[in-house]
Amino acid sequence: MPGLPPANERRYVPDEVIFVMNANAPANAVRNLVRRYNLTLIAEEQSQLVGAVLHRYRIPSRTTVPAAIRAITRSPGVGYVQPNYLFDRPNYVFRLQSASTTQGGGASMQYVVDQLRLPEAHRLAQGEQVPIAVIDSGVEATHPEMVGRIAKSFDAIGGAFQPHEHGTGMAGAIVAHAQLTGVSPRANILAARAFAPGQSTGSSGTSFHILKAMDWSIREGARVINMSFAGPRDPLMTRAIQVAAGQRIAMVAAMGNEGPGAPVSFPAADPNVIAVTATDQAGRLFSAASRGNHVAVAAPGVEIILPAPRGGYQISSGTSVAAAHVSGIAALLLERQPDLDPAQLRQILQETARRGATADPLLGAGLADPVPALTAARAPDPSVPMVTAPPPAPPAATAEAPPAAGTATAEAPPPAPPRQATVDPGKAEATD
Repeated sequence: MPGLPPANERRYVPDEVIFVMNANAPANAVRNLVRRYNLTLIAEEQSQLVGAVLHRYRIPSRTTVPAAIRAITRSPGVGYVQPNYLFDRPNYVFRLQSASTTQGGGASMQYVVDQLRLPEAHRLAQGEQVPIAVIDSGVEATHPEMVGRIAKSFDAIGGAFQPHEHGTGMAGAIVAHAQLTGVSPRANILAARAFAPGQSTGSSGTSFHILKAMDWSIREGARVINMSFAGPRDPLMTRAIQVAAGQRIAMVAAMGNEGPGAPVSFPAADPNVIAVTATDQAGRLFSAASRGNHVAVAAPGVEIILPAPRGGYQISSGTSVAAAHVSGIAALLLERQPDLDPAQLRQILQETARRGATADPLLGAGLADPVPALTAARAPDPSVPMVTAPPPAPPAATAEAPPAAGTATAEAPPPAPPRQATVDPGKAEATD
């Protein structure tokens, strides 16, 4: 039956379902459905990507999600039902550093600058005002590394907001421009919170919240969507990704950090998504990276120094930050050739990737290399109008209280020339 989770799949909210109604469903179909199966409304959201209203309901306590899906699917007017799947930010280890990260004589940790040849790449492009949506946990927009580069913020979850290491780090990997150097320091971040660590609800991202964040990102004109999270195959998300790709929006996702024996993770395994794995300073595969034939390219992702909440810094490892680096490279390419579609962007990334003496299929096409990629992309012809994302549409009405959207911030001055950041090695280690 369509919508049922695989028999061994348990990564979903245990007492919720999401359903959509047929276009010709009677006006009272939802009310009858709710009454018949004793459902409780949680939220409803008009999704432009799915092309229907997403109905999120709680099922009775003694009913399993598969049983509810079977029953609701047979009801008049129902088009499709599925679980509200759970997605996690790939686990990674980080060490928090003080705000005085670049002081002292610790070893340099921002090897990304040299490995990706960012000074040379930034002479060709810096991602000038290319909108990149980061769907993640909370981003600290006031961090010195990101001042002026968080164009807008959106909270798909609601409740008390708190910035988090993961979301702040991913955004910083792209646009850092103070003590650190991001891959695309002049890009505009659209920060969409779909994960809320440490809160009673939303400790993992759900299908509903991620789809809501994707819809907002596209309404706001995102050209790239960074998806540094992993989970099960989600048919509604598959549909949303397909529609987004058709609108020329590039999506970049982390392979996951579950090791060689882990099941394939989505959205990275979706054919419309650029899947990224992680390498260390020597170009070797990150040992905890998930494997799969769908990996497109690799990027630095081991012991990377990144911004952290409260103006601090962190050292992290994982495919999440590798994906963020590739999202930054995508923005560089889109500045240089704005009419690139996702397939062309993927092709350039793969054809210009750096390969070792012996090709390693676990790294996809190889290490993403922005310099030859930018050389392969043609510079924009000033006489030809720029191809841009669709203009923002007015937000759809929902059954939830509308989240507070951020406002555009003033732009920061051009970033200083890249310089290496150093860390004090005597700090304590924590795990996420």
